Amino acid sequence: MALVVDTGPLLAAGDPDDRDHARCQDLLDSTHEEIVVPSPVVVELEWITSSRTQPGSFDLFLESVGNGEFRVEPMNAEDYVRIRVLLRQYADFPLGLVDASVVAVCERLGERKVATLDLRHFSVIRPSHTRSLRLLPDA
Repeated sequence: MALVVDTGPLLAAGDPDDRDHARCQDLLDSTHEEIVVPSPVVVELEWITSSRTQPGSFDLFLESVGNGEFRVEPMNAEDYVRIRVLLRQYADFPLGLVDASVVAVCERLGERKVATLDLRHFSVIRPSHTRSLRLLPDA
């Protein structure tokens, strides 16, 4: 089992001033599962942290990857096929690459939960392997 993580909880956990910091940090610290970060999330995390959060927060994330605290999950060809389907299915929403990649990784790994603060997107998306995803951290 793994905990697939979207960008929001990583941002919040890395920023003590974020209103969701404590609950996201608690989630990441208390999970007994491997923490899986889809590779597009890494790119979005770097982009956001470089423009608006505390200096060094992305470096701390990279240190955590290097220490084995997080596993960066590369996308494979089937993931990109699924991402394309999701982007087309939710084109009016709109759904972006990063969120679609999180769903694709959840589907491939058979995971029914995702760590996210993006309730707008993830509460609506219907993955292929389950009726809905359980969104963590719980409110």
